Amino acid sequence: MSIIPQNQDEMELNNAISSFFSSFKISELLHKCNANKEKGVPVIKIFKYKMCNVFSGRSMYMQQKTNSFKEDFSKNTFYRFLDSTKTNWLRFTSLLSKKAVDTIEPLTNEDRINAFIIDDSLFGRTSCKSTELASKVFDHCAMKFKQGYRLLTLGWTDGNTFLPVNSCLLASSKDKNVICPEQHFDGRTLAAKRRKLARKKGTDAMLDLVRTALSCGHHADYVLFDTWFSNPAQLIAVKSLGLDTIAMVKKSKKIFYEYEGEQMSVSRIYGMCKKRRGTGKYLLSVNVMVGKGDSKIPARIVCVRNRNNRKDWIAIICTNPDLSEEEIIRIYGKRWQIEIFFKTCKSRLNLVGECHSLSYDALTAHVAVVFARYIMIALEQRRNNDDRTLGELFFFFTDEMEDITFSHSMYIILTAMFAGLHKVLHLTKDQIEQFEDEFIRLLPAYIQNAIIKSAEAA
Repeated sequence: MSIIPQNQDEMELNNAISSFFSSFKISELLHKCNANKEKGVPVIKIFKYKMCNVFSGRSMYMQQKTNSFKEDFSKNTFYRFLDSTKTNWLRFTSLLSKKAVDTIEPLTNEDRINAFIIDDSLFGRTSCKSTELASKVFDHCAMKFKQGYRLLTLGWTDGNTFLPVNSCLLASSKDKNVICPEQHFDGRTLAAKRRKLARKKGTDAMLDLVRTALSCGHHADYVLFDTWFSNPAQLIAVKSLGLDTIAMVKKSKKIFYEYEGEQMSVSRIYGMCKKRRGTGKYLLSVNVMVGKGDSKIPARIVCVRNRNNRKDWIAIICTNPDLSEEEIIRIYGKRWQIEIFFKTCKSRLNLVGECHSLSYDALTAHVAVVFARYIMIALEQRRNNDDRTLGELFFFFTDEMEDITFSHSMYIILTAMFAGLHKVLHLTKDQIEQFEDEFIRLLPAYIQNAIIKSAEAA
């Protein structure tokens, strides 16, 4: 690792990194996911350099230029590691996050509601002519097409700590939007399956990510996502995996729910039902059926009013009709954490700007390493703020960290959804920056200093 401790902060950072690699048996996980070398430098050494390089403030190129590169492997060895078609990075992040979840869950009561969160974010590329599978993809925030990929991510949260579980760099499913075609591999190989997943529609790829997480031992009470993934077929598919959904409902005239024996759009259901009077916590709550025929499942739709415009409203659907309206709103408020995750990874952990490889395999490996960085600092943040991590004595005499409250969820939802354009629920720029600053503030001082130093160098 090209980070030579020169002060107390760097010593603590090195100790935290070494502890993370030892506690979570990173070498063993890499071996399970086919990240092996027949001879030469151990894989764990290359992975550790890649993961920790963000804290050095210099790229490998600049380290070599300034003679500060102290590793005993060449840049060709480094890039061969990233370009490997055999390493299953999807499984690696799923297994690593499972180990991290196992350290957090005992810190809270058994009745704490945990959730999967699914969302995507633009993974932009400035030059795409030679970048494998780079495409013209639709950016939901800017509401226009851009070059790069959609980083579809599945995360886990207990209301305090968000952990990325796995991801996929989605290219366009339409050939006309793919700028650089993929390499061809035997359909039975991992490389071919990785590229097949990249060409799927987001709604289908999302289910594959959830299945992978479940196969690695993950579990959650609910799956949270916004309107872009919210449709009856998706709700039924998630339910078939044994999971309930809480999602924002898309106000479309082409999407129907069964209410009082008739198929209706959510806008029509809202228009024909009597609203709650006064300034209640929610406007309307109705039980509906989702789907048709034998595949129908019960659900509850809760509508919330825009306090600044009484004619405007949103609807949240939950496939557990027994859950109270207040709980549906409170749990859905946890979804904002994935927005902060994307912002932190892009602005602090070099998600987009660090890797300039043209290989889809190398880009996938880079994303997995960035996720490992985030998992490490998220756990350090939890240890820094949760006294229950200090041992059994503190566990019994200290209250668990508080879950997100109903009022906090309500505040996030109301201020976020009505500040955005096109009636799409996204946190405002100021909100994201405020939450990101709070996330950084709660980190140990030595990690704060390392991240700030890295951001300034970039």
